[in-house]
Amino acid sequence: MLKSREFVLFLVAGGIAAALNWGSRFLFSLWVPFEVAVVCAYLVGMATAFVLMRSIAFQGGGKPVLPQVGRFALVNVAALAQTFVVSVALGRWILPAMGVHEHAEALGHLVGVLVPVVTSYLAHRSFTFK
Repeated sequence: MLKSREFVLFLVAGGIAAALNWGSRFLFSLWVPFEVAVVCAYLVGMATAFVLMRSIAFQGGGKPVLPQVGRFALVNVAALAQTFVVSVALGRWILPAMGVHEHAEALGHLVGVLVPVVTSYLAHRSFTFK
């Protein structure tokens, strides 16, 4: 079950982390190749998400950090898998089969990014920051 205030704080924390991920890539690109910048920016986003979710969304402070970091990484690997499968399935096969060819990959990726929002929230609430 979703706790509305907690879920909103989760979305805020995730949104801030996503913005820092996206924005920091431009800074990293001043010094390193695009691919390296994307990885560095992803790490900025993940670190930000962990700190914000631990402190404001799930009140995970006062508990050991390292186990939470490990569980956070596991949840995010699962979310990445969900995003990948949904994005590719929709963008490459399902939407084109339905006659949607223009922006099929962009639409598929958008849905793919949205799919793990609820599952990630539930996993972080019941597993990561427990």
